[in-house]
Amino acid sequence: MLLLLGLLIFSFVATGILIVPFINLLYRLRFQRQEQITRDAFGRLTPIFNRFHAKKAGTPVGGGLLIIMVVSMLFSLLFPMIHYFGVPITQVYPLRDELNIIFFTFIAFGLLGLYDDFMKFFEKGKRFFGLRLRHKFAIQWVLAISVASLLYVNLKIDILNIPFVGVFKLGGWFIPFAAFTIVSFTNAFNITDGLDGLATGLLMIALFAFWTLSASILDTSLSIFLALWLGSLIAFLYFNVFPARIFLGDVGALSFGATFAVVGLLLGKTLALVVIGGIFVLEIASSLVQLSAKKLTKRKIMPAAPAHLWLQLIGWEEPKIVMRGWLAGIMLAVFGVWLALI
Repeated sequence: MLLLLGLLIFSFVATGILIVPFINLLYRLRFQRQEQITRDAFGRLTPIFNRFHAKKAGTPVGGGLLIIMVVSMLFSLLFPMIHYFGVPITQVYPLRDELNIIFFTFIAFGLLGLYDDFMKFFEKGKRFFGLRLRHKFAIQWVLAISVASLLYVNLKIDILNIPFVGVFKLGGWFIPFAAFTIVSFTNAFNITDGLDGLATGLLMIALFAFWTLSASILDTSLSIFLALWLGSLIAFLYFNVFPARIFLGDVGALSFGATFAVVGLLLGKTLALVVIGGIFVLEIASSLVQLSAKKLTKRKIMPAAPAHLWLQLIGWEEPKIVMRGWLAGIMLAVFGVWLALI
């Protein structure tokens, strides 16, 4: 644990040193939120969102890229050194296969998000705001099925553990189940990332819960990855809280949502994943219910969706929503860890 805490601090310091120059670079590249944001993650027009968030135009977008680079580079430099100096490395799965899956997810979904961000800022006049929704969704499924197949074939993961009920062997059905989980959390995180600090803070809380679980099963490589990710996230969050000086962008949102799901699947705690990520589930569920109602009945069920936008509409201040979301996330994380340890 001493080593892991040291790595978290080192990652925090490294990101803290780099983030201000990175923000300045984004300004020079004009990689900033545009003056008018017209559509959400589902491709719907969002006049209510625009009304509340128009003042955020000009804020740099793409902080997720810095976190991905810092975590990947630090892991590639430090993990071999840790191994070389004889620190015990315990594993649940074959080391190379597990790391390939983690970093493929972390980087591949990030590249998809980076391309989407690039299209939003520099190719606005073509097609629609960013990638076409169906294209982005299709690529997500291709990546998710690839990751799910690696989990099943290389790591032999094919079970679903439900506390108080039992363990179910899914066999080949694990691949579509895991792919659905990855795609769901990818978009859930993206939808939640609508208020300053909300998604990043919730992810930080959830990763502390996963960090506890990874330490309990003695998966050293996963624990080191989570320590580095957490340190970098905390440094980023300092600049992402209200009023934010930088946003994650799709490069961070897609990468972090997918990787969050994969970590939960690696830990074998799917129900805990849903509970610990409960706010993300609530956010995407509220959006899906609203979208379905509008398509089927031509009427809205709620005045606005997702849930955080509805709270803004009824008069809650943005920091109040974020702080209370974090508090709910803490209790869900505690409950999720409790469930996982039963």
